[in-house]
Amino acid sequence: MKRLLAALAVAGLVMVTSPAHAATQDGRLPVRPAPATQVWATRAVTGQPGQQSQVYLRLDVEELSPRVVTAGTDSVRIRGKVVNVGDRFIEDIELRLERGEALTDEADVRQALREPADAEFVQPSFTPIVDRLERDESKPFELTVPLRGAGRTSLQVEEPGIYPILANINGTPDFGGRARLAALSTLLPVLSVPGGVAPAPPANPAKITVLWPLADRPRIAGTNPTVLTDDELADSLAMRGRLWGLLKGYQSALNSGLGQGVCLAVDPDLLRTVAAMAEGYEVRGQGAGRGEGEAELWLSQLKLSASGRCVIALPDAGADVVALSRARLTDLGRLALAGADVVREVLEVQPTEGLTWPEDGVLDQQALDDLVAGGVTSLVLDQSAVAGTPGTGPVRLDAGDPGNSPDDGTPESTPATTPGTTPAAPADGTTDPAADPAPGSPEDGTAAAEDRTVKAVRIDGMVSDALRGAAETRPVAGVTTPTETRPVSVQNALAALTFRTAFQSTGQHVVLAPPRRWNAPTGEVETLIRTTESLVGDGFATPVGLGSLLAGTPEQAAALSYPVESGAREVPPAVTAEVAASWDEVRLLADSMSQQDAASAEPADLVDPLRLDLLRAVSGAWRGNEAGARTALAVGREQVDGLLSQVTVTEPNSPILLGSGDSPIPLSVKNRLDVRVTVRVVIEDTPGIDAQDEQVYQLPARGDRLVPVQVEVQRSGRFPVHVRLVTASGVELGERARLEVSSSVYGTITVVITGLAGAALVLLSARRIYRRVRAARTAAVRVPDDAGGITPEKSSTS
Repeated sequence: MKRLLAALAVAGLVMVTSPAHAATQDGRLPVRPAPATQVWATRAVTGQPGQQSQVYLRLDVEELSPRVVTAGTDSVRIRGKVVNVGDRFIEDIELRLERGEALTDEADVRQALREPADAEFVQPSFTPIVDRLERDESKPFELTVPLRGAGRTSLQVEEPGIYPILANINGTPDFGGRARLAALSTLLPVLSVPGGVAPAPPANPAKITVLWPLADRPRIAGTNPTVLTDDELADSLAMRGRLWGLLKGYQSALNSGLGQGVCLAVDPDLLRTVAAMAEGYEVRGQGAGRGEGEAELWLSQLKLSASGRCVIALPDAGADVVALSRARLTDLGRLALAGADVVREVLEVQPTEGLTWPEDGVLDQQALDDLVAGGVTSLVLDQSAVAGTPGTGPVRLDAGDPGNSPDDGTPESTPATTPGTTPAAPADGTTDPAADPAPGSPEDGTAAAEDRTVKAVRIDGMVSDALRGAAETRPVAGVTTPTETRPVSVQNALAALTFRTAFQSTGQHVVLAPPRRWNAPTGEVETLIRTTESLVGDGFATPVGLGSLLAGTPEQAAALSYPVESGAREVPPAVTAEVAASWDEVRLLADSMSQQDAASAEPADLVDPLRLDLLRAVSGAWRGNEAGARTALAVGREQVDGLLSQVTVTEPNSPILLGSGDSPIPLSVKNRLDVRVTVRVVIEDTPGIDAQDEQVYQLPARGDRLVPVQVEVQRSGRFPVHVRLVTASGVELGERARLEVSSSVYGTITVVITGLAGAALVLLSARRIYRRVRAARTAAVRVPDDAGGITPEKSSTS
């Protein structure tokens, strides 16, 4: 991740290429990431078919001056270094700065922001910068080109406009002919030509509103004590770090002429994390964290700067509200909107109520309906989210009837609430909020449409697209640009902003918003602020607060348009399905908990952190990054399993002896939680034992209990019994236990068989006795009566 953050800190990628097929055969990009000093906001131009495919040079532009040409400027200066990234030395390296024709309308400017425009209309002579460059060698360069002049010595700029310019490097590689080895394109705004008269400000200047985001990806991996997944925030919060630079940019904007038009947009989870760091924290697998002092200083300065200012709370943990809506995780969606409480607690400011800014500034209709049902009344959206609606000003959106939303599993008669909480009572003291519909509600049938109307402030798409730089999937020099080499484009954004304010002059709204997790060097952040301030100071723009944009009802109605590429980047359904299953476990676990007494912990103290862990797995930071989402989900799952493991069955050291066929099995159950837990004991199917009806037991907080489990033994002997502990609703707790049970008693079947055998023996014995008695009586009957007492004579054998 450090490589990713270090690379994203690049202010611009300068690379080369002649060819359209600069990738090696194994698919690697044969250029190194640009250094953090890169300030030229640009994209590499694509080479022409048939040219050589080897990449030889990398061009790092460290300074471009001026960033906006005014009447007092007479030349353009670029400074940086060239680096030999090829496999051979290069000789006679020369550079020239070229320009194209001025871009006169918005369509041309937008096209130039997407793809480099033709910049070969004026081509001054080449200037030698390096005689010879060995492999892996780098050398500095500096080039100054006049803006006006005859012949091939200047850029020949004669009138204001937005000009494409191109840095073109030629050289001669060993074993090769002379060719273009590197070329970069950007836009140069010219407000007035050298020596000319400064332009007069328009009668109706543009209205600028600045939304300044402070956000990061989720990093909390545990609480009490706080454990982070890594310690990169320590560097980001430190001087010259990313978040430090953004804080300084925010302070600079507040102290400039832009002050009243600046609004801070902050991620509650970032504030929660930094506040915890300031109290001391640990890093997973590394011990104590090293950013405690940096976190405390950064947070104190932010708190001081934000006091009394416009602040909006982003969805907590940057939650992907569209993905949550698709998965029908409405409870998690409401949790994402509850982050305003964190902002209020940590910064001690009141964030704008009912306002949210979804990830990427886009929504679909279902997500809009869910947000409105959760209390959202206004939105910040990208222009692409309301495509087909002209202009840049606020619009109104109509949310659908929440009763038409897909079933989320909440009974219609019960208001949906976050698990573990109870529905809030009405402010007027009535007992049933659903009994008497409020005036204007859909049930009342009056003004329903008005109550479902949402105001949407639109971010200027042209300026924000320029600030994002090249898209990840857009080919650069014939290959797909990896994230590590994405540029942070400020120069092109300055050109787009200048075009909006100085060349359109229609008084339109320009909502300027850097990317959510902007990674620009501090110098470029300051350049953006200073240039915007100068446009205000020269009368081309006037700052307007976000509250003014939200005041009143916009005249223009709009419909949502969810871009296809945004849908492809959502947190995938496979992840949200696993989050939903884990969320159900947490909800059912909370239902089985109860507070022991007023001094003990509340169930919410234990389960609320788990809910946040699951919310972090659906963060918009993972849009387009399923691996990151699954890693965050694994962290959340680990926390859930850790809590479940605190209630378990203790395995005895010796076999359990049963004295009779219906003797209960005594089990020792431990509860290490600070709340009472209601459990059931489940005996797995075991030959020889018939488990009776499962009983429910309540375990004391931080205590053990001996639980008698009623069973019926069906045979004698020694055999294993497998036991599970579950909540009353079926959530499995702890690990399964294996018990050894020894029984010397006869089971029912054995007793029956023995009884039957005894009965048979008695019957057989009676039969035999009867037969003997009968035989004796028969023999007595056969003796003659006259035989009297005469004994018969015995026969002789002699």
